[in-house]
This record gives sequence, C-alpha cells and structure tokens, in this order.
Amino acid sequence: MLQIVVVTTFVIAYAAIALEHPIKVNKSASALVGAGLLWTIYAAWTGDPGLVDRQLNESVSATAQIVFFLMGAMTIVEVIDAHNGFEVITSLIRTRKQVTLMWLVGLVTFFLSAILDNLTTTIVMISLMRKLLQNQGDRLFFASMIVIAANAGGAWSAIGDVTTTMLWIGGQITPIAIIKGVFLASFINLVVPLAAVSYFLRGKEVAAGEFKSGPLRTSIFERNLIFYLGLGFLILVPAFKAATHLPPFMGILFGLGILWLVGELIHRHKEEDEKAPLTLVSALKRIDMTSIVFFIGILLAVAALERAQVLEMLAKWLDENVGRLDVIVVLLGLLSAIVDNVPLVAASMGMYSLNQYPPDHFLWEFVAYCAGTGGSILIIGSASGVAAMGLERIHFFWYVRYISGLALLGYLGGVAAYIVQYRLLH
Repeated sequence: MLQIVVVTTFVIAYAAIALEHPIKVNKSASALVGAGLLWTIYAAWTGDPGLVDRQLNESVSATAQIVFFLMGAMTIVEVIDAHNGFEVITSLIRTRKQVTLMWLVGLVTFFLSAILDNLTTTIVMISLMRKLLQNQGDRLFFASMIVIAANAGGAWSAIGDVTTTMLWIGGQITPIAIIKGVFLASFINLVVPLAAVSYFLRGKEVAAGEFKSGPLRTSIFERNLIFYLGLGFLILVPAFKAATHLPPFMGILFGLGILWLVGELIHRHKEEDEKAPLTLVSALKRIDMTSIVFFIGILLAVAALERAQVLEMLAKWLDENVGRLDVIVVLLGLLSAIVDNVPLVAASMGMYSLNQYPPDHFLWEFVAYCAGTGGSILIIGSASGVAAMGLERIHFFWYVRYISGLALLGYLGGVAAYIVQYRLLH
C-alpha cells in the first residue's frame, strides 16, 4: 500500500513538472513539494524516526555532493564568460563555407561540452552563430546540430552532463573508463546527423559581414589567464579525486577558491564599478539557482522512492517482463526525449545496486550514453534543447520534421557502435 501511495504522489508531482508551462508553475516548486510530500508520507508510514533520519541524512549527503559540484562548475563558467574567455575558442573559427563551418562548430561543441557542460556550451556556441550567420533558416540547422553535439559531447565525460556527473559521484563510472567506453558511440551519434545536414547545406556560403566580438571588459592577459585557469580546474577535478580520494565537489570548490583569489588579485587596482561584473560575487548571482533547486527536489524525491523500495520493485518487473538489460536502457534513452534525464538516471541508480553491477559495468556506461543523447531526439528532451529553443525560437514541430529523425538515427547508430565495441573488447 505504501508503494502505491508513494508512486501516485510522485506521478502527480512529475506531471506538474512536465506541464510547467501550461499550468504556469515553476518545475522547481513542483519538485520541492513532491520531495516534501514523499518523505512526509514515508516517515509517517514507517513510524521509525531514527531509521528515517539516518536514511534522509544519507540521501541529503549524496544530493549535496552533486549540488556543490554543479554550483562550483557553474560559477567557474560564469567567471570565464564575464572575462570574454570563450572568445579564445570562438575567435579561431574562420570560414566562408557553411558545410565546413557546420563541421567545425559541431566538433568544437562536441569537445567543449565534455569540459564545460552541454547547456553552457550550447548557449556559447549559439551566441557565436548569431554573430556569424544572418539568415535565420540557416541558424536553425546550426542550432539543432549544436544541441545534438553538446548532448553527445556531455555523454562521454564525467563532467560533461549532470547525469554523468551523478553517475561519477555515485561511484557507477570512472572518468577514464567512460571516455574509453562511450566516446566512439557519442561521436557516431554526432557524425550521422551532421553528415546528413551538411548534405542540405552543400554549396551555401556564410553571408558577408565581419565577426563581431562582444565588448572587451578585460585585457587579453586577464582573459587568457582566467580562461585557461578555469578550464584547467574543471579538467583536473578527476585527477584531484584520483590523487586525494576526496569527493569531486572538494576539487571543484578548491579550484573555485583559487580562481576567486586570482581574480581578486588581478583586479585589485580597478575601480569598483569596473571590477564588480568580473568578480566571483557577481558570478554567484548569475548562476541558475532555479535549476540547482530543481535538482535538489527531484533527487530527494527519487531518493524517497528508493527508500520505499519502489525502484527495487520496478527493476524486478523490468527484468521479468523485458529481460534484456540493453533493451531496457535503450528504452530509457528514448524516454529521456520526453522526460527529463536527471530523474531517469537517478531512478536507474536506485534500481540497480553496485554490488550487482560494479563500477564501469556495461549497464552504467550504456545508461550514460543513452540518457545523455536520447534527449536530442526532441527539442524539449534536454536542457540544451530547451535553451536553443528559446534563443533561436525553434518550433517544436519544425525540429520534429527536420531533425528528430536524424537525431534518432544518430542515437541508434551510437547504440549499435557501443554494443559492438563492448562485445569485441569484453
């Protein structure tokens, strides 16, 4: 009976999250209310305050590690952006042919999102395209490919997507193994739709007009220093964890502290008005706290499902009725085109234990790929897709008509590549 009540409550809360725009209630509010109700129901039903307190403390600890990491990474990215740091990369792109530009943008996005995250990379690259391309129709194809490239790039890196970060912090994957295991599948996920769209753009050229950089608020030295330092801290977090055995959030917060110190030193002689937009204090105000709060709510809600043994029962049902693990994960990826991949991955982490499926098992790597890239099939299926939708006013049905089929082919191509590679190497 407890499971029925808990599942019903979760479904109602999740429906409110999915229908955020029609009902005009922010999804973060629905996630927090859902988490509060689920834990209240579980605590009342269990009747053991000591047990519930221990379980909630464990769930809060796991959630806090993810949240602290995300806050640190998002702040570092905001500081780099405030110093025009991303122009170090984007200023290198110079070509008149749209096909060449498409491949350059796709590959830069693919690798950049593995270091930053897919949402930030999408925003940076679409902003660049708006400066390079005057034709809105051309920009729609470029923005769509950026979404696919960003999601594909985030899937093979432990810090490239919220879901892979969750799996890394939870102990399901390790940084080097996920690169070895998922890189090829992710690359094929990008190349298939990229090749198809390039066919449609053949012969087209970028309209005349000089690339316009944003207003330079810092010196070249300051821009380069903050860019390379910030990027270095993000890249070195896995090495920090391997060397110290401390959780990743400690590495990112340590790096953030050093970046803060460096920023204070290089800007110490500037006037307050000039210095204010460049500081960590300003960056902290600009990070997307709404998304952070949403992650807290949804992760605690899924934790309540796990404690109520709902996820264990779901795993058994899937094993009995579907059977094949690879089919289950592929379906999970397709579902992530409609449902946010964060709760799906959180649920999979609760459904299957590390005792049954140890770190870097086929299951975890395949979940990282499918959940990370499946969201590209629909424009609403990922945070990067939603961002692109807003920035370039991409219509849902335009994306379905021109891009969804190609994204699905790329997704299935990556699935086939991963399975073949896994069987050959294992």
